[in-house]
Amino acid sequence: MAVLVTGGGGYIGSHMVWALLEAGEEVVVIDRLSTGFRWAIAPEARMYEGDIADAALLSRIFAENAIDAVIHFAGSIVVPDSVSDPLGYYENNTVKSRALIASVVEAGIPHFVFSSTAAVYGTPEVLEPVSETVQLRPESPYGSSKLMTEIMLRDAAAAHDLTYTVLRYFNVAGADPKGRSGQSSKTSTHLIKIACAVALGKRPSMSVFGTDYPTPDGTCVRDYIHVWDLVQAHLKALQRMRAGGGSLVANCGYGHGFSVLEVLDTVKRVNGADLTVDFAPRRAGDPAMIVANPALAMKELGWVPEYDDLDVIVRHALDWEDRLSRRNATD
Repeated sequence: MAVLVTGGGGYIGSHMVWALLEAGEEVVVIDRLSTGFRWAIAPEARMYEGDIADAALLSRIFAENAIDAVIHFAGSIVVPDSVSDPLGYYENNTVKSRALIASVVEAGIPHFVFSSTAAVYGTPEVLEPVSETVQLRPESPYGSSKLMTEIMLRDAAAAHDLTYTVLRYFNVAGADPKGRSGQSSKTSTHLIKIACAVALGKRPSMSVFGTDYPTPDGTCVRDYIHVWDLVQAHLKALQRMRAGGGSLVANCGYGHGFSVLEVLDTVKRVNGADLTVDFAPRRAGDPAMIVANPALAMKELGWVPEYDDLDVIVRHALDWEDRLSRRNATD
């Protein structure tokens, strides 16, 4: 059997492809390459360039490959952009996911893993790790677009022979420990990616958005999870469903957070150089603090993170940023 990875040329999707191949899986990728890269896709995967809402293309993919699971990463992910272009985010993240789910149901594919987000929680009422049972109140169209897809999956699974796992990501960072993939988009807004680019002289400076949040140092606090640990949780989710496990919604984070300034201090220390930082007003849609309670994923998936160390996350991100510079220099 094969696994279809949507958005397999993107940051997390490309790592997922490598992880699946290492696990002995046959892998098929669909990506329109709007933000992803063909070179980021492992050559052993079978690649189809196109849109997840293209029902005819999906029908062909399902006819040509014995697919029993879909891992869905394709979508738009920048919170401030979703505030300025909400309808674009609902189109790309919700409407197209609905089309994908419909094609999956029609093809009788039994397993579905969905890339969701901690943004479905909004700002927690209390500054402590959030569990999956707290009230969902997204504060951005991005968070709402992902929550809508979670609801569609829940209702589709109730009506059809479909089992799903929703993984709510916290802040994904780092790069493949073997150096095969990493965060490669020039327009990325990921804090660690930007800080590493500044540290290596690829950008002159960076901005810190908001220094007056109700946190210890006034900057936002986030739970940073290594991308390789994250894709391993997806593998565990797939194995659990294939073994007969039911549908599940679970957080993917480490259960502790770092402020923006703490992250920048770590980048400075690991890289051994200072950063040029500008301070700017808050951005729309950014909660002050959000940290995962990952107990459910650890219990249900048997997931044990391997890279829960901010220094390691930053080191891998810096190494990838350096490799990417050398790659771009030869393109």
